[in-house]
Amino acid sequence: MKYTQLGRTGLKVSRLVLGTMNFGPQTDESTSHGIMDAALDAGLNFLDTANVYGWGENKGRTEKIIGNWFVKGGDRRDKVVLATKVYGNMAPDDSPVWPNHDKLSALNIRRAVDASLKRLQTDYIDVYQFHHIDRRTPFEEIWQAVDVLVQQGKILYVGSSNFPGYKIAQANETAARRGGTIGLVSEQCLYNLAERRAEMEVIPAAQDYGLGVIPWSPLHGGLLGGVLKKEATQGRRASGRAADALKDTKTREQIQAYENLLDKHGLEPGEAALAWLLTRPGITGPIVGPRTQEQLDSALRALELELSEELLTSLDEIFPGPGPSPEAFAW
Repeated sequence: MKYTQLGRTGLKVSRLVLGTMNFGPQTDESTSHGIMDAALDAGLNFLDTANVYGWGENKGRTEKIIGNWFVKGGDRRDKVVLATKVYGNMAPDDSPVWPNHDKLSALNIRRAVDASLKRLQTDYIDVYQFHHIDRRTPFEEIWQAVDVLVQQGKILYVGSSNFPGYKIAQANETAARRGGTIGLVSEQCLYNLAERRAEMEVIPAAQDYGLGVIPWSPLHGGLLGGVLKKEATQGRRASGRAADALKDTKTREQIQAYENLLDKHGLEPGEAALAWLLTRPGITGPIVGPRTQEQLDSALRALELELSEELLTSLDEIFPGPGPSPEAFAW
């Protein structure tokens, strides 16, 4: 396994991040535990989740699955860099609607941390992430809440997810003025070959402020995982984001060109898409969300791929990025 520092911190994390969103909704607890064991055996030490995973009436279920895995012993918790998230509404679906059960108020942050710790059956969270921006809560209040949690030993670092570049700057400038907390150390953003808008401002902002970048949906909902080949040879139709994207003729032509290119080089599309992300400046490691052991094995193989300059150039030709701002929209 290859490791890197998480942004400007001294924390060492694997260059793949094990995403757990499927644990519970699509993958049962026993299989989820097997996947986490296999990931740990392979040296993958960075585990990402969120308090809302499990969704609907099962919100929190994924954190409980992870907690049950930790208490099996074998130093599982000590070997893992654990990241979870706060923002989504955690009130029971069948309860009356009450305020302060979501977003980033000091009250909800305090409530959400304690609830996550209980579900995860641990006494601290390594990287506590804001799942979305909160337009109503000032960063002064957010950082005050974070300072207390750090002092209590409940969290060690703080990251963001789905933040625009200006909010990364605003958050860390506020942290610098206040002193105390070191501010955001990571950003999770939507980033892959087919969706490169993060290159305009989010990734440059993260690099300037010393944040590690953790791309989510590295295969763009399966679009970059050989979807057309699977459709032709296995009769497996695309669904979700991939199915919507393929309705566009230009996108379908792009994906066909992409699959043809990788077939020419003898590479699996999904593995190549992950390997491409690992070549990008500022990237800590993409989040992979395997539902099966086979999917985890495929993701691990991406770590060993060396993409030639010729291939990287060809990929840029198929999926040209927007380039940095302001040149992407001005001069």
